[in-house]
This record gives sequence, C-alpha cells and structure tokens, in this order.
Amino acid sequence: MLDSNGFFRPPAPLFDRDRTDIGDIDFDFFDESPTTETTREPGSPRRRPRLPTRPPSGGTPLLRLAGLIAGGILLAVVLVLWVSSCREDQKAAEYEDYMRAVGRVGGQSADIGSRLNQLIFSAGVQIEDLQDQLDGLRSEQSQTVRAAEELDPPGPLRRQHQHLIEALELRVSGLNGLARALSQISGLDTGADAAPGTGTGETTTTGTGTQGSGQGSGGTAGAADPTSEAGTLLAEQAARLVASDVVYEDLFQAPSAEVMSEQGVSGAVPTSDFVTNAEFASPNSWKLILDRLTKPPAAGGLHGNRIAAVRWLPGGEELSRTEENTVQASDRLAFEVDVENSGDNQETQVNVSLTIQQSPQPLRKEVTIDAINPGEAETVLFEDLGTPSFGPRTILKVTVEPVAGEENTNNNTAEYVVIFTFG
Repeated sequence: MLDSNGFFRPPAPLFDRDRTDIGDIDFDFFDESPTTETTREPGSPRRRPRLPTRPPSGGTPLLRLAGLIAGGILLAVVLVLWVSSCREDQKAAEYEDYMRAVGRVGGQSADIGSRLNQLIFSAGVQIEDLQDQLDGLRSEQSQTVRAAEELDPPGPLRRQHQHLIEALELRVSGLNGLARALSQISGLDTGADAAPGTGTGETTTTGTGTQGSGQGSGGTAGAADPTSEAGTLLAEQAARLVASDVVYEDLFQAPSAEVMSEQGVSGAVPTSDFVTNAEFASPNSWKLILDRLTKPPAAGGLHGNRIAAVRWLPGGEELSRTEENTVQASDRLAFEVDVENSGDNQETQVNVSLTIQQSPQPLRKEVTIDAINPGEAETVLFEDLGTPSFGPRTILKVTVEPVAGEENTNNNTAEYVVIFTFG
C-alpha cells in the first residue's frame, strides 16, 4: 500500500496482538463534548444554574380551598336537613299511628252507644229485653277502656290521653248505673196492668172525716208516680253518658288538635259520639221510655203522628197544600218536614218518606226518627235528592208511616203541587 507521500507501506497486522500502536489509540468518548460547553471569555460573569420554576402563587389555591369548605358546609346542611326530615316523618308517623288506634277504640265505643240508642227506642221492646242486652254492652265498653290504657301516645298528648280514658270510663259508669237502676225499677209496680182512668182508689172528703169510693187515675190519690221517680233515677245515670261526650270533645279531641297544630303535624282527631238523642238525660223522656217499656204498645191513650209542615231550602218557605208552589232548584235543594206526635204516648222508630213524583224516575228519600214525645214535634231533613224536572207541575208527597195502635191515619200523608225553576 502507498502512503500519502507515495511510498510503499506494509499492510497492518491481521491480529491485535501483532499491533504495536494499540497504546496510542485515543478514546474520544471519554472526553467531554466540545459542544456541551463553550469556553468562558475572560471577564464575563459566571451564570448561576437556574432552579426549577414553581407554579405562580395567586387566587387559584384559595378558590379551591373555598370550594372545599363550601362543599363541606353544603354536605353538612344536606345531612342536617335529611336527619330533620327523617325525624319529622317519624314524628308524623307516631301521631298518625296513635290517632288511628284512637279511631278504632273510639269507633267501637260509639258503636256501643248507637246500639244502646237503637235498643231503647226499638218498637215493642220490653224492660227485660233492655236489661239482657245492656249486660253485653257494659262488657264491651269495659274492653274499650282496657284497649285505650294500652295505647302509647306521643309525649305532648299524654295529658289528653288521660282524658280519653276518663271519657270511656264515664261510659262504663253510665251503663253500670243504668243496669242497676233498671234492676231496681223492674221490681216496682209501674201500673202496667191498669190503663189510665180505670184504677180504683180511695179519697178523703175534706171536712167530713168520712171515706168513700172514687175514681182515681191509676192508683192512690196523692201517691207519687213510680215511673216519674224511676225516670229521674235513670236520667241521673244517663247524664254520665252525656258527660262522656263532653269530656271527649272538650278535653281530648279539641286539645289534641291544638297540640298537633303546634307540632306541625297534619291530620284529624277522630270523633266518638256515644249519645245521639238530645233528650237522653231528660227525666221526662225516661219516664215516657219506661211507660213504653213496661206497657203493651196499645195500652192506654191515643197513638199516632201527623205532618205539621213542609219547607223547601234554602228559601225556607212553607209549602201550601191548596196552591201551586214555585221552588227554586239548586245544588243545595232540600226539604224540612215537621212531624208532630198527636197521641198520648211516646212513639219510636217513626219512618218518614218524601217523594217527588216525576217521570220517568221519581226521586225518593226516607228518614227514621228515633223517638217523638207526645205533644212534641221533630224536624227531619231531606237533602241530596237529585235533579228534579224543571217546568211541568210535579206532585211532592210526604208520608209518615202509621205506628202500632194508631187508628186515625188521615193526617199521615200530605201532597203538594210544585213547579221547579232554575235557582
């Protein structure tokens, strides 16, 4: 091989062991790259290495912190509202469950009162029948007291709950008193075997000192009427039943509704009316009841009722039997009927019907009066009759069904010519 000067140069050894210049090899990769650093000129300032940059300080972290705080507050508020809602729902459920239980107990007690009223004023019932049925009613009423005592009222209603128990206990006391009074009365001579005006008694002639026979009025002259005394005794016991309704309404029902309103709980307090007859605690009413319970239905005196008057509402005008009557019909159309006891005895379960005889379908309603005392009148209301026919003349008929022993039935029916107009 020729070198750069054109002289012949022998070939290099084939193996490294034959080389003698291996120690002169420069290993440049151990030297620093001349491009990585330039030679600093004399007199130029030396630059300090730059530190890693930090994110700029400002409002972003504060906003993030504020967001976290706001989120925490919102979560706390939501939790508080959720807990409060759960408590409100729990409180409402507690009141609802309690009032539902009171409704069952009060309803059972009111049903006992309704059955007692129906029993007393049933036609043909005798005093022995009343005594037998009364024993069962007393037992059932005692069970309502025990049921009420087992109820667990909400804290704010504990005082009212005691008044509920008192009302139910008064009903037990009243029924027990009626049973005792009837037991005493059943042994008295109430004149059941003698009609008024047929009894024989002795009278003393004033100023003569002699005795003679005279016609009495069912017993000894001057003697007290046993049914009047018995009526007073029964009325005293029945007054406890009337008082039980007052205690229930004034000391339990109304105050409980106020407490529920104050607690923010919606819902109604159940009613429980034991007495449905306004004359239930009247001595005179009980005297008439005893007369009826201890005598046959047709024994002594007249029996019967009559129609005293009929009025249309809301106008309040009385209908005439001799002239045409113009009645303004509306969704509040109703009729009042006065039924008068024209006999000498108390009449019970008096059925009264009102019929508007229109085509093709008449309108008819029926109402039952528990009892009417002799010489007195009861007013019954007929409402929700339906839509009458407008324009043509229509017959309105009112009927009072005859009672046992009634002979004159001519005044039991009244008919009126009526023209219905738009109200």
